[in-house]
Amino acid sequence: MASPELTLDQAWQLILAARHHDWQGKQQAVLNNGPFRLEVERGGQWRADQPHSREADELLSIFLPLAARPGAFVVGQLGQSLDGRIATESGASFYINGETARTHLHRLRAMVDAVVVGVGTVNADDPQLTVRHVCGPNPVRVVLDPKGRAHKGSRLFHDGDATTLHLSNAAPADPCTVARNVPTLAIADGANGVDPAAILALLASRGLHRVLIEGGGDTVSRFLQAGQLDQLHLLIAPMVIGSGRPGLSLAPIDTLDTALRPRTRRFACGEDTLFELTLR
Repeated sequence: MASPELTLDQAWQLILAARHHDWQGKQQAVLNNGPFRLEVERGGQWRADQPHSREADELLSIFLPLAARPGAFVVGQLGQSLDGRIATESGASFYINGETARTHLHRLRAMVDAVVVGVGTVNADDPQLTVRHVCGPNPVRVVLDPKGRAHKGSRLFHDGDATTLHLSNAAPADPCTVARNVPTLAIADGANGVDPAAILALLASRGLHRVLIEGGGDTVSRFLQAGQLDQLHLLIAPMVIGSGRPGLSLAPIDTLDTALRPRTRRFACGEDTLFELTLR
């Protein structure tokens, strides 16, 4: 009788097991899910004796390098159109990417200790920033709001679905904006805005070492420009918007010799395409 094939759900459970494995001082782990046995090396190389689908193979290849990576890392994520737009001129972005790409984003959240968004994204999209589409732990939700502009009705300040941190150097315009159980932590806002390295140091001081920079475009661009991203996941939808808000906006360069040329892997993600960029 032929051996059963490893399914996508079973592959994800093995990834979560690697995510919670203690890799300190260890070079390899053997993970089991029912009849399936997966040998995973520190850093994400893996081997399975049982047959597995192409989808399961790709899922393991994308997420095991994050799950089996000890220590700190920072991943950025943007969903955008073919012409690099993350929203229309009015801010509409539901939904540029398809359901499979949204599931990918929720899996990224399950890989990290904290997910960071700028206040513009919170005010425009009212996100929940949970892993409700997949199994896994909710990350701590972090809102960058240096000028205290967050809207009063934002769900993540009041829903209690996950821990939330409010990072600001100004009191909210409305004292009821942030619930009492949501701490506001002071951050410096200099001439060039918030310092990504200082933000990551603040999170690390609270035990949050694995970080997803989810949006919006200005926030992801700031961390990329500062050299603070280890990876960037770009989810490209097969549509052309033709105008609207750009995904990445970096400092101008004069020649293509100075353009970023990261190591890149490409995967199908439903109707969308995932570009995984390794930056350091």
